[in-house]
Amino acid sequence: KNNTIIEEILNRKISDTKIVLKAGILEKRSKLRNLFEKNKNLVTIPFYEDDIKNLSSFVYEFLNRNNIKLSRESINLLIDRSGGDRNNLKLELEKIFDYSLSNKKIDFMSIQKLSNLAENYSINELAENYLCKNPKSVSKILNENNYSEEDCILIIRAILNKSKRLLNIIEENKKSNNIDEVISSFKPPIFWKEKESVKKQVKSWGLKELRQKIYRINEIEYLVKSNSGNSLNLVSDFIINY
Repeated sequence: KNNTIIEEILNRKISDTKIVLKAGILEKRSKLRNLFEKNKNLVTIPFYEDDIKNLSSFVYEFLNRNNIKLSRESINLLIDRSGGDRNNLKLELEKIFDYSLSNKKIDFMSIQKLSNLAENYSINELAENYLCKNPKSVSKILNENNYSEEDCILIIRAILNKSKRLLNIIEENKKSNNIDEVISSFKPPIFWKEKESVKKQVKSWGLKELRQKIYRINEIEYLVKSNSGNSLNLVSDFIINY
């Protein structure tokens, strides 16, 4: 259907308009991908989101360059609180660098106090309760916090990253059928206080439903970025209406 619409547009030979399509993952056999790759009037550009591995490398490079030592637990916390956003992570690292100038030893407690960008603890709590399908808790958190338009991307990113993590956990659990083992061996490690919450999330979502939800979250993120003035309503409606 999409190919037919695009081909109809191409046949009109419109020269003064550019159309941009944002797609999810397009496999090599995708008809849409093949159309864009073979037609000289179309362009396809791949975009890759930062994953845990890339962000970890980014952190280690920064720490080594500035001769700062942090525990693995501290690094995981930084990445988690950055909401998967490299720019947010950079801001947190710069904050730690400033702190390191007068403090040689930086322990986990210090990182907890210094790093507060995406946690506004309530954002992480909101994402956890959303994936646990606790509508009452979700509504309570939304009502008790005065979120700004800037917070909306952090909220969406927190839910997206935790949804992707949950998808991987569910897929692994399908293979082993041992959720405790999957959670214990998962990388990056899941904090002990999150483990029961993750178990509940696994029971609350099916693979197909969660994949559809991740696709929808990406759509909401795009809408939030392109309609910042209405971002609070977009995010609230999305979170409240499962």
